[in-house]
Amino acid sequence: MSNSTTLTYPLSAPPVVLSGLEPYSGPWEYEQAAHLLRRTTFGPTRAVIRQAVDQGLAATIEQLFDDLPMPEPPVNPAYDSDPNVAIGESWVDKGYSSPNPPDEMEYRERSLFAWTIGQMMNEEISIREKLTLFWHNHFPIAAIEDPRYMYRYITTLRAHAWGNFKELAKAITIDPSMLIYLNGNRNSFEAPNENYARELLELFTIGKGPSAGPGDYTNYTEHDVREMARVLSGWEDYGFTAEEPDSEVGAEFKPEKHDTGTKTLSHRFGNKTITNMGEDEYSHLIDVIFEQDQVARFIARRLYIWFVDYKIEEDAETDVIGAMAQILIDNNYEIKPALQTLFGSQHFFDMRNKGLMIKNPIDFLLSIYKPLEISLPEPTDQKYDAWYRVFGFADEMKMSYFQVPEVAGWDSYYREPLFYRLWINSTTLPIRMRISETLIMEGYFPFGANGPKMHPDLLGIIATFSNPTNPNVVIDEFAQILLPMPITDGQKAALKELLIPGLPDFEWTLEYGEYAANPDNSDLANAIDEKVRIMVKTMLSMAEFYLS
Repeated sequence: MSNSTTLTYPLSAPPVVLSGLEPYSGPWEYEQAAHLLRRTTFGPTRAVIRQAVDQGLAATIEQLFDDLPMPEPPVNPAYDSDPNVAIGESWVDKGYSSPNPPDEMEYRERSLFAWTIGQMMNEEISIREKLTLFWHNHFPIAAIEDPRYMYRYITTLRAHAWGNFKELAKAITIDPSMLIYLNGNRNSFEAPNENYARELLELFTIGKGPSAGPGDYTNYTEHDVREMARVLSGWEDYGFTAEEPDSEVGAEFKPEKHDTGTKTLSHRFGNKTITNMGEDEYSHLIDVIFEQDQVARFIARRLYIWFVDYKIEEDAETDVIGAMAQILIDNNYEIKPALQTLFGSQHFFDMRNKGLMIKNPIDFLLSIYKPLEISLPEPTDQKYDAWYRVFGFADEMKMSYFQVPEVAGWDSYYREPLFYRLWINSTTLPIRMRISETLIMEGYFPFGANGPKMHPDLLGIIATFSNPTNPNVVIDEFAQILLPMPITDGQKAALKELLIPGLPDFEWTLEYGEYAANPDNSDLANAIDEKVRIMVKTMLSMAEFYLS
């Protein structure tokens, strides 16, 4: 058993997977259900995985995409100095008491960050939060100082999570946060700004192809960037740090700032011309871009990297990416049919696609909190403090929601050749190990020490096992909860040494039986609890735990 997190696999060349999108026909048991839910949700619990096993693959995939009401918005959990928002009320549609009031901005931002973690904590069997994070990485923002803008932005992504990619591209193009982030609000006929037009093509919709000549990237040209910037001119955001109590956040078209001339695209877009269409012109431009089939392949690859693997073999490019792209085209860029086909495919469940993905920091944290059933306080202020603590942990490990470091997203999803491996380095690895060890051995108070410690009840978990008096069952079922693949006999033997060092199995049976008969005896409980915590801490330091 490895007691360190030296990730030897998948750092070596991953195995070639030859299966395609033909329907999966293998077994549907705990291991397969766990694989599906660990890739599509955050830290599924054993109960949720068992529910998926019982209802079957098709029903589970359908449930992942069930329409859900939008979550209740974040609230003011405890701040008593906001004249426009009482404690317990939402601030998302309320202005500020003065321009840029630092205290109001800070509590609303913390409320939003905490609430965002809370959505992932409470998701059950739903892909919505995993896809919301995917789109946040795909259409990133950072340094947006108004929490109301950020809330509107993330709500747009959540509302379109598995909906129409084309419509999402239209919505995000005039989203107030995106207008600020990529300077769309500064794009006018007098001073064209190409930032958003460039990223719309290179990173958001069609991507660069192989260079075909000066300023020609195969899928588009520099001429297209300039002409599309003209199309996108004239939009501004409104409501930023507004003082009116019921002020709105939004975007508006300013005809006087729009370039009304005819725009002519390159041969890459069939030399199409776009005449003045006023506030509808940006939407028409998105339609023109999406006429290119390469858009479907581009987003299919991004989805594959997010849900399957960063290495796309030649066969996968044809049989999986190409097939997903065709599904997208056939369904006018609806995301749901393509993903449902992927998740129900032989390719997705190929054993060589399991345990390949290094968990991002949020996934890593929630893979501890949720499966180990770390309880959070019930009072709203304490719950928000607990969620915010988790947000802070992810930030320490270089994944801060709403602060994506690059316009291309987190580098673990685009930077070759390392991809996911970039999550682990000499800085972030010790942080991961410290957080997981402290959570198991000591527990953490919520942010500001407001509320009880966040600490798993491991003895309570063992009591739900099929046979808690058998040390092999205890090890196997904890491994089932925490690890993506069954452990080896050698790993099991090493873990057993932590429970009953040098002793036969019946010693655990006797010791646990004595505790079970006298659960209020603190000496017996503490003796068992300490051994179990050391074993679980060791599991969380194994390379396998870092993988999904």
